[in-house]
Amino acid sequence: MSDTPQPSYQVLARKYRPETFADMIGQDAMVRTLKNAFAAGRIAHAFVMTGIRGTGKTTTARIIAKGLNCTGLDGTGGPTTEPCLTCENCRAIAEGRHVDVIEMDAASNTGVDDIRQTIISSVHYAPASARYKVFIIDEVHMLSVNAFNALLKTLEEPPAHVKFIFATTEIRKVPVTILSRCQRFDLRRIEPEVMMAHLARVAAAEGADLAEDALALITRAAEGSARDAMSLMDQAIAMGGGTADGAQVRAMLGLADRGRVLDLFQQIMRGDAAAALAELSAQYADGADPLAILRDLAEISHWISVIKITPEAAEDPTTPPDERSRGLALAEGLPMRALSRMWQMLLKAIEEVGLAPNAMMAAEMAVIRLTHVAELPDPETLVRRLTEGPPPAGGPGTGPGAGAGSGSGPGMPGGAPAGGAGM
Repeated sequence: MSDTPQPSYQVLARKYRPETFADMIGQDAMVRTLKNAFAAGRIAHAFVMTGIRGTGKTTTARIIAKGLNCTGLDGTGGPTTEPCLTCENCRAIAEGRHVDVIEMDAASNTGVDDIRQTIISSVHYAPASARYKVFIIDEVHMLSVNAFNALLKTLEEPPAHVKFIFATTEIRKVPVTILSRCQRFDLRRIEPEVMMAHLARVAAAEGADLAEDALALITRAAEGSARDAMSLMDQAIAMGGGTADGAQVRAMLGLADRGRVLDLFQQIMRGDAAAALAELSAQYADGADPLAILRDLAEISHWISVIKITPEAAEDPTTPPDERSRGLALAEGLPMRALSRMWQMLLKAIEEVGLAPNAMMAAEMAVIRLTHVAELPDPETLVRRLTEGPPPAGGPGTGPGAGAGSGSGPGMPGGAPAGGAGM
């Protein structure tokens, strides 16, 4: 057996990390601004990149560092937004070994001494081999108050050969005195259609076959983060041996079938406790996590509420056509009051399931509670009952078992909730 070490596998999030602005997806406004600034020679001395995880903050910082120091194929090029990737500076920065591009993790270097040793003590020295000395500070919001204060003067009037690039997911924790000295760029969440197209390109490049519904589930789970999406797709490819469909991705993520969650949602809104419990048990037996089921119910409550107000919100590329039509029908048939009540109770139920010793028992109790609340009449019906007075003797509702707890009433045949038509 050969003792030669095998090359380590590089995950897709690193393998397909953008090397130039042309490779970046979903950040057109920032790319256009930076290209115009470089073309006009109006390059700021400090930038701050903010946004959720996985949208390209540190990647953008490295691309800027390469663009500032690229010398081109002939060694005479100037600052550019299209680095050649082949000159010594570009290659050294890409490999993380350039002596003049200093990356600092503020999460593990939070104190004033770290800032003094890494930046303040070296900022006045000219670059060793590059055009600019670039300081990249990741998660800059983790710096202490004293560290920020120590950085202020240098950040306001740095030497001409120094550039600062900060990255943070918590822009509100960065002092305004720092922000006022930087050009700020807010990196957006990647739009679903852009993300799905990008994942399809990467899957094709890897020789993997991922179904469209699998890509839609990955995109939805990533919540706009390109790195999360790439990591999930990496896992899906490994799970399916190069292929993956919606069912496999759903099982990987611990999700219940979206159509079945819609069935459960409808059973709850009808007040059909027995059918709802049976469906919950069936999904649990098929491997769905009870907490994930309740979260899906909350997501559906929110989704239907939104499309009830703005029906065009249903036109989402990650939503299958049959699911879209069901959502529109539910939005038309359910009152907003019932949807809001469902949302509030699910938030409480999700918290309870997370704390309960047995998640399935807590989820079942939550479903029972939701179905019984669904049977309650709305306030207008209650007011009408009070104003109209009790029914005449011998009329409907006077027999044994009649009353507020009977589960049915005017406008609610068979226990259906008032205003809950269409199901």
